[in-house]
Amino acid sequence: MNFAPHPFTLRQLQYAVAVADSLSFNKAADECHVSQPSMSAQIAEIEQVLGVKLFERDRRQVLITAAGLELVERARAVL
Repeated sequence: MNFAPHPFTLRQLQYAVAVADSLSFNKAADECHVSQPSMSAQIAEIEQVLGVKLFERDRRQVLITAAGLELVERARAVL
């Protein structure tokens, strides 16, 4: 079993699941009681560490990528 530290936190995983559930950074931020810029920054940090986009976003919608689906599935198991 590998006990090496992961490059992201449980809170960041919670944020990713919240965004995936609501498909909205604003709604996810409200549900997690954080600001939307903070939520976006935490998701961006996970994406940077992993080197993949988890969500495709524009002004109107948020879509989850294939990598995002895989991460969220694993995050749910962990959480």
